Amino acid sequence: MTPSEITMYVNQALYLSLLLSMPTILVASVVGTLFSLFQALTQIQEQTLSYGIKLAAVGVTLFMTAQWMGAELYRYSEAVLDALRTIY
Repeated sequence: MTPSEITMYVNQALYLSLLLSMPTILVASVVGTLFSLFQALTQIQEQTLSYGIKLAAVGVTLFMTAQWMGAELYRYSEAVLDALRTIY
């Protein structure tokens, strides 16, 4: 493996981690913003309520995207292991 190939795989790993974390971060941000707006409009001052709602939304998002995330991680791991196998 050349240094450029190693750099390529590290770059792909960073991109994959960004791509796989994006759905949960986006859902948590959108749900948090909408629920904060709802709290401001109704003058509800309960802080822990928004954490529970965000936690449920992130849990549902992880459940819905788990198959896709697993497939992407498997595909990347397979590519890296195939590249390592060519060394020996």
